[in-house]
Amino acid sequence: MNKTELIEAVSKKAEISKKDAEKAVAAVIDVIVEQVSEGNDIRIVGFGTFERRERKERTGCDPRTNAKITIPASKVPAFKAGKAFKDAVDKK
Repeated sequence: MNKTELIEAVSKKAEISKKDAEKAVAAVIDVIVEQVSEGNDIRIVGFGTFERRERKERTGCDPRTNAKITIPASKVPAFKAGKAFKDAVDKK
């Protein structure tokens, strides 16, 4: 399912126009991105948690030259599914 299909499904499920559904989906995504990028977690009970995780600096290998390289530390987004979400997926 892509974003357009998601908007259509939300529109039907919530019985609202596609335009309103598009605004709602875009707003939810924007808030999640803003909050996680600031280091805040978003917990949705029964669904899951969006959070920012930090990766330490590490040593890697350039596949073309086999030379050792240093991969700098970084911050990455992460999602951890909640129990209800996991259970719903496992039943199907």
